[in-house]
Amino acid sequence: MLRFVCAVAAAFVLTACAVQPAPPAAPTETLANDGRAIAEAQCAGCHAIGEYGASPVPEAPVFRTILTRYRADVLEEEMIQGIQVNHRMPDFQFNPQGADALIAYLRSIQQPPAN
Repeated sequence: MLRFVCAVAAAFVLTACAVQPAPPAAPTETLANDGRAIAEAQCAGCHAIGEYGASPVPEAPVFRTILTRYRADVLEEEMIQGIQVNHRMPDFQFNPQGADALIAYLRSIQQPPAN
Protein backbone atom coordinates (compact mmCIF):
# COMPACT_ATOMS: atom_id res chain seq x y z
CA MET A 1 0.00 0.00 0.00
CA LEU A 2 2.84 2.39 0.85
CA ARG A 3 4.39 1.81 -2.60
CA PHE A 4 1.06 2.64 -4.23
CA VAL A 5 0.74 5.92 -2.26
CA CYS A 6 4.35 6.87 -3.11
CA ALA A 7 3.80 6.07 -6.79
CA VAL A 8 0.62 8.17 -6.92
CA ALA A 9 2.33 11.05 -5.12
CA ALA A 10 5.33 10.90 -7.47
CA ALA A 11 3.07 10.85 -10.52
CA PHE A 12 1.16 13.85 -9.20
CA VAL A 13 4.35 15.82 -8.56
CA LEU A 14 5.79 14.99 -12.00
CA THR A 15 2.52 15.90 -13.71
CA ALA A 16 2.32 19.19 -11.83
CA CYS A 17 5.88 20.07 -12.87
CA ALA A 18 5.27 19.15 -16.49
CA VAL A 19 2.23 21.40 -16.98
CA GLN A 20 3.56 24.54 -15.32
CA PRO A 21 3.29 27.43 -17.79
CA ALA A 22 6.36 29.46 -18.55
CA PRO A 23 6.57 32.58 -16.42
CA PRO A 24 5.36 35.70 -18.20
CA ALA A 25 8.00 38.00 -19.68
CA ALA A 26 9.10 40.76 -17.36
CA PRO A 27 7.51 44.13 -18.19
CA THR A 28 10.92 45.62 -19.05
CA GLU A 29 11.67 42.72 -21.40
CA THR A 30 8.30 43.11 -23.12
CA LEU A 31 8.85 46.86 -23.43
CA ALA A 32 12.35 46.30 -24.88
CA ASN A 33 10.92 43.81 -27.40
CA ASP A 34 8.37 46.42 -28.46
CA GLY A 35 11.21 48.92 -28.78
CA ARG A 36 13.18 46.57 -30.99
CA ALA A 37 10.17 46.24 -33.28
CA ILE A 38 9.95 50.03 -33.50
CA ALA A 39 13.69 50.27 -34.22
CA GLU A 40 13.42 47.63 -36.95
CA ALA A 41 10.49 49.41 -38.59
CA GLN A 42 11.56 53.04 -38.19
CA CYS A 43 15.32 53.22 -37.66
CA ALA A 44 17.14 50.27 -39.26
CA GLY A 45 17.33 51.92 -42.66
CA CYS A 46 19.98 54.30 -41.32
CA HIS A 47 21.15 53.01 -37.90
CA ALA A 48 22.74 49.75 -36.80
CA ILE A 49 20.04 48.79 -34.32
CA GLY A 50 21.50 45.52 -33.03
CA GLU A 51 24.43 44.46 -30.91
CA TYR A 52 26.93 44.45 -33.79
CA GLY A 53 27.53 45.86 -37.25
CA ALA A 54 27.92 49.28 -38.82
CA SER A 55 25.09 51.67 -39.59
CA PRO A 56 23.91 51.60 -43.23
CA VAL A 57 24.36 55.39 -43.23
CA PRO A 58 27.85 56.07 -41.83
CA GLU A 59 26.79 59.35 -40.15
CA ALA A 60 24.00 57.60 -38.21
CA PRO A 61 25.17 56.49 -34.75
CA VAL A 62 24.91 52.82 -33.85
CA PHE A 63 22.21 52.17 -31.29
CA ARG A 64 24.39 49.97 -29.04
CA THR A 65 26.45 53.00 -27.90
CA ILE A 66 24.02 55.86 -28.44
CA LEU A 67 23.30 56.32 -24.72
CA THR A 68 26.97 57.16 -24.17
CA ARG A 69 26.36 60.23 -26.37
CA TYR A 70 22.83 61.17 -25.26
CA ARG A 71 21.06 61.02 -21.92
CA ALA A 72 18.14 58.59 -22.10
CA ASP A 73 15.64 61.01 -20.54
CA VAL A 74 16.59 63.80 -22.94
CA LEU A 75 16.49 61.49 -25.96
CA GLU A 76 13.09 60.16 -24.89
CA GLU A 77 11.70 63.69 -24.58
CA GLU A 78 13.12 64.62 -27.99
CA MET A 79 11.46 61.56 -29.53
CA ILE A 80 8.11 62.67 -28.13
CA GLN A 81 8.58 66.31 -29.16
CA GLY A 82 10.06 65.49 -32.57
CA ILE A 83 13.78 64.95 -33.00
CA GLN A 84 15.66 67.94 -34.37
CA VAL A 85 19.17 67.09 -35.56
CA ASN A 86 21.70 68.71 -37.84
CA HIS A 87 21.94 65.88 -40.35
CA ARG A 88 19.66 64.13 -42.82
CA MET A 89 16.98 62.34 -40.85
CA PRO A 90 13.27 61.80 -41.37
CA ASP A 91 10.91 63.82 -39.20
CA PHE A 92 9.96 61.39 -36.42
CA GLN A 93 7.66 61.91 -33.50
CA PHE A 94 6.81 59.06 -31.14
CA ASN A 95 3.97 58.76 -28.67
CA PRO A 96 5.11 58.38 -25.03
CA GLN A 97 4.62 54.60 -25.09
CA GLY A 98 6.70 54.20 -28.24
CA ALA A 99 9.45 56.43 -26.85
CA ASP A 100 9.46 54.42 -23.60
CA ALA A 101 9.74 51.18 -25.55
CA LEU A 102 12.57 52.42 -27.75
CA ILE A 103 14.53 53.71 -24.74
CA ALA A 104 14.01 50.36 -22.96
CA TYR A 105 15.41 48.62 -26.05
CA LEU A 106 18.38 50.99 -26.25
CA ARG A 107 19.18 50.35 -22.59
CA SER A 108 19.01 46.59 -23.17
CA ILE A 109 21.73 46.61 -25.87
CA GLN A 110 24.17 49.24 -24.60
CA GLN A 111 27.89 48.50 -24.83
CA PRO A 112 30.91 50.64 -24.08
CA PRO A 113 32.05 52.54 -27.18
CA ALA A 114 34.95 51.07 -29.14
CA ASN A 115 38.25 52.91 -28.67
